[in-house]
Amino acid sequence: MKYISLATLILSSALLATSEVNTLAEVFNEASVSGNVKYYYIQTDKDKSAQNAANTSAYANSIGGQLSFDTASLYGFSSGVTFMTTNPFLLGSNVDASLIARDNGVRAGDGASGDIARDGFSVLGEVYLAYDYKNMGIYLGREVIKTPLIDAKEVRLLPSAVEGTSLYYKLGKTTKFDLAYYSAFKQRTSSVFTNIIEHALGSQTKTITGSNSGYVAMLGLNHKGENYSLKLYDYYASDFMNSLYLSGLYSLNIKEAKVSLEVQYINQKSIGNADTYFEANSAKYSGKISSNAIGLKLSATVSSSKFLLAYSKVLKDETKHDSLVLPWDGTPLFTNMITSNNLFQSNYGKALNADSVYIGGAQGIKFLYAQKYDSLGLKGFSTTLSYLNTVFDKIGFDKLQEDYNIVLQYKASEAFTLQLKGIWVKNDTSAKIDGSLNAQIKLLTQYRVIGNYKF
Repeated sequence: MKYISLATLILSSALLATSEVNTLAEVFNEASVSGNVKYYYIQTDKDKSAQNAANTSAYANSIGGQLSFDTASLYGFSSGVTFMTTNPFLLGSNVDASLIARDNGVRAGDGASGDIARDGFSVLGEVYLAYDYKNMGIYLGREVIKTPLIDAKEVRLLPSAVEGTSLYYKLGKTTKFDLAYYSAFKQRTSSVFTNIIEHALGSQTKTITGSNSGYVAMLGLNHKGENYSLKLYDYYASDFMNSLYLSGLYSLNIKEAKVSLEVQYINQKSIGNADTYFEANSAKYSGKISSNAIGLKLSATVSSSKFLLAYSKVLKDETKHDSLVLPWDGTPLFTNMITSNNLFQSNYGKALNADSVYIGGAQGIKFLYAQKYDSLGLKGFSTTLSYLNTVFDKIGFDKLQEDYNIVLQYKASEAFTLQLKGIWVKNDTSAKIDGSLNAQIKLLTQYRVIGNYKF
């Protein structure tokens, strides 16, 4: 009820900017309605024989999506809401709640696949008031954003979202500055906007930061030239950590091929109360946060084929917490795959865990081949094959981790897409908050069926 009242208030504030009836009518007549309906099936099997544990198998079906209403601009003002819902059905005794409400279950202490995690939900994921004037604007409320370290992570049924205030300023058509203050975060499997620092650290928030809440201030710079682009993002999480992301891309045409080279660098350091606390409790948290990662990506597109080679390295520092800390659904490394990686670092209170190529000391090499088949008369059909080889410079690492991903896609139109995904991970590796490694999962197998209709 409170979400509906908030939406009504924000919507009214934009519409009542003028009292002229004909202007109000135009605002409604020119408003846009959009959204999607998505069906999602997932099955996850784990061979835990290397851990001397029982094998597990879980699956889930759900249907849901988003419905957005956005007003037309009135003297620069506009507003909108996005309704999000997930509705599971035909569930078995073992449920893969990563498709439904896993974060709700973790936050409530009911577990990652308990009763709460299995319950569908609906939420107003976006509720906003915006003002745009020439080359600048301001946005207040809830929104779905896509940045390197705070992202929508649209790998499940619904996206993640943030709550706060953001501003942008454009210099011509080449450069954009973003400045934002975010106070809350809703993970993709959650129905609740939680304080953004609390979401990262959970019940340990006050112990680590000295406060029950906090904020993230973000600065972004995006510049695009004729054949190159640059990105810079800095995220200041109060009394927790500061994260810097840098990347640059250069592209050129070589005969019929479009070739691009991209580099990236990530630096994270604990700050304020958290820095002091982590140092004093280094046995539990492996020391202060001091993470550094580099990445390199070479890609080439020839006609309907795409080839990619990527490399990443998270530098090792045994005296520090050297794994990347990614609580807000960022998946920044070029070597990121469909699953494993850092998928559950964004669950409530799990920020200091790590997986796969995001672990301190991890080195990843990724190969990808994507092919469209329109020229062969199979319009709308495409395949994507990818492989990741990960090695770890870490005590406790026993065997090489290998990820294999296959995606078969049929795009019937701009509106409807059907995807079949197969995922196999040999020796899936994860790290605890103290930096030590868990026993590897011998084989993680996952299958997905996704049907998505946009309107």
